[in-house]
Amino acid sequence: MPELPVAQVLERVDANLDASVERLFDILRIPSVSTDPAFKDDVQRAAQWMADELAGLGFEAAVRPTTGHPMVVAQHPGPGGDAPHLLYYGHYDVQPADPLELWNSGPFEPVLVDAERGKRIVARGAVDDKGQVMTWIEAFRAWRDVHGTLPCRVTVLLEGEEECGSPSLDPFIQANAGELKADACIVCDTGMWDVDQPAITYSLRGMVYQEVILRGPSRDLHSGMYGGVVVNPLNLLARIIGELHDANGRIRIPHFYDDVIPAGANEKAQWEALGYDEQEAMADIGLPSADGGEAGFSAIERQWARPTCDVNGILGGYTGAGGKTVIAAEAMAKISCRLVPDQDPKAIAENFRRFVTDRLPAGYTAEFSDIGGSPAIRVPTDSPYLGAARQALADVFGKEAYLIGTGGSIPAVGSIRKYLGIDSILLGFGLEDDKVHSPNEKFELVCFHNGIRSNAAVLARMAGITKSKG
Repeated sequence: MPELPVAQVLERVDANLDASVERLFDILRIPSVSTDPAFKDDVQRAAQWMADELAGLGFEAAVRPTTGHPMVVAQHPGPGGDAPHLLYYGHYDVQPADPLELWNSGPFEPVLVDAERGKRIVARGAVDDKGQVMTWIEAFRAWRDVHGTLPCRVTVLLEGEEECGSPSLDPFIQANAGELKADACIVCDTGMWDVDQPAITYSLRGMVYQEVILRGPSRDLHSGMYGGVVVNPLNLLARIIGELHDANGRIRIPHFYDDVIPAGANEKAQWEALGYDEQEAMADIGLPSADGGEAGFSAIERQWARPTCDVNGILGGYTGAGGKTVIAAEAMAKISCRLVPDQDPKAIAENFRRFVTDRLPAGYTAEFSDIGGSPAIRVPTDSPYLGAARQALADVFGKEAYLIGTGGSIPAVGSIRKYLGIDSILLGFGLEDDKVHSPNEKFELVCFHNGIRSNAAVLARMAGITKSKG
């Protein structure tokens, strides 16, 4: 490693692991569900908890209002001089815990349970994203405890709306660009290849997320009197959804594939060398094989390099106990498309809306709501900051980090590039089976521990970039 005093920092991380877990438990107990107005005060409370924690580590930290949930911004001057300036981005809000009956313990009552990889932390937000955020906060703590400061200048940006589309993020970054500008950004909301193999994510899919409400008759109707007479909005919605894909899984929205560039032979060869076990991955979710999506592509290619269109929820009519013979006046669906580089989210959204409206009979209307959207991202792999992060992971794990893609979307990465002009190092420690957004979400204790150690080493390696310039 570079001639920086990091060994004592790593020892401090190891010695304080139990206390780090307790602090993580404290923030996991706050139900900061951003999408549900009933949890507004809890979201505010989580923001204040994060600001107080950073202030206790020597940061100048504040909870900053937006038109929605607040941001947390914190600044640490570091050692001064020409040390690199790093921006750390994460989010403190979480997904709803529903369905509650499927949790083995309270979603906001974190527990340590024994499992095949040792102990694991189970709670909503354990890995997405509170646990991941705490990996670098605890790394900051270890550096402060051992050396009294951090080896780099650090800015922290935490948002409270990532799980509900980040509506306040772009305006906030634009308005505070001078304060947030840095040399590179570190984003923790990603994962490892497996529990022993570190990884850095270099590509993210983008997203378009739309809600559509179809409306027909002026009121709910008796199905005996009107069945077979009027077009049932639920039947109509189901038919339109069924037409989104052809028999080979190809998406039928007009112009959807116009800007999609197929993965090259070299890229596919690199993915093949990763040794991805499709059958094993599917077995973890109780399925025999990966049969979704476009025919003719491997599972990993469909996940990292092909666009998708999926129904995330449908609602309409009577859904209570027993029966009610009703033709509902309206039907709703939430539909998202994952995008690849060069696809325009705005154009995809417009073409999706046209796809729906072109299929409406006379007298029927469609109302659309834009829940969120972001372009796909591909991070340059020759950045000195990415190189330093790979070196740091090798320092901790004793092996080179893979460069991988992911099927998910992190809108902030695109916003940070667009408004601050910097690329992000996507450095996370989650695993494929962490049940993100599902009941019994978890974070392996060994991953949490190695995440703290890795972020401590990253700070040392990043500081070494300045030293190497002489």
